Amino acid sequence: MKYAFILEHEQEFRVVAMCRVLGVSKSGYYGWRKRAPSEQAQRRAVLDDLIRDAFFLEKCRAGSPRVYRRMKAAGIRVSEDFVAKRMKIMGLRAKAKRKFKATTNSNHPLPVAPNLLNRNFTARALNQKWVGDITYLATPEGWLYLAVFIDLYSRKVVGWSMGERMTSNLVCDALKMAWFRCKRPGGVIVHTDRGSQYCSSDFQALLRQYGMHSSMSRKGDCWDNAVAESFFHSFKVEAVHGEVFANRAAMREAVFEYIEVYYNRHRLHSSLGYMSPAQFEARKIA
Repeated sequence: MKYAFILEHEQEFRVVAMCRVLGVSKSGYYGWRKRAPSEQAQRRAVLDDLIRDAFFLEKCRAGSPRVYRRMKAAGIRVSEDFVAKRMKIMGLRAKAKRKFKATTNSNHPLPVAPNLLNRNFTARALNQKWVGDITYLATPEGWLYLAVFIDLYSRKVVGWSMGERMTSNLVCDALKMAWFRCKRPGGVIVHTDRGSQYCSSDFQALLRQYGMHSSMSRKGDCWDNAVAESFFHSFKVEAVHGEVFANRAAMREAVFEYIEVYYNRHRLHSSLGYMSPAQFEARKIA
């Protein structure tokens, strides 16, 4: 640090005087100037900057596998082990996991649809199978509820809605968004849990109007809707946990940023060959 200070101020002060004031030798300073960093050290420094940039571009949401894939996609030649090691040295850690409670209330007398999906989370094309779920979000002003629908082919969030109450309107609004956004598809299997919102007459009527097929998980079996559960887990870990939201409006902005800006367009998915939903759709359509 002393040598760097001297180098920075060479045009202002005499080197000999600065060496005397800082308690270093003149020969030591000039020897330091002659010793250039090794090529390996220079490359490592450049890669450290690129790793750091990729990590913060992901807003501290990504671990080493996704950071590595992001760099690989940019044409940067580096190994995943190297990225993991350098991230550990630099203290770059993805946001920690947390457990979250379920919101489903399946204790109701409403009719329940059969499990058409039966844990087959693959699809051969867009708009064949959608999965939906609801989660809760806490703010100082009170609860917000988020309903989403995800296309199993591209893992894209095709429809979502937020509200202060967990009603049938919440899931109907999310389905309407998905239907219009995906250009009014018919024949889609729409899989959800047995919550009263999905069993409601309003939601079931909307499915019939759109020519869609209702599918529901077995009672108390979260694995039957694993993709939607996984999305909410990632969302809360990457966008909610550790953050402070002053009000419902701030939470709404965070949800929009995560789904529309980050998740659908930029977040890399291992199930998609480390592409984002938008990239995956674009390549398949092309």
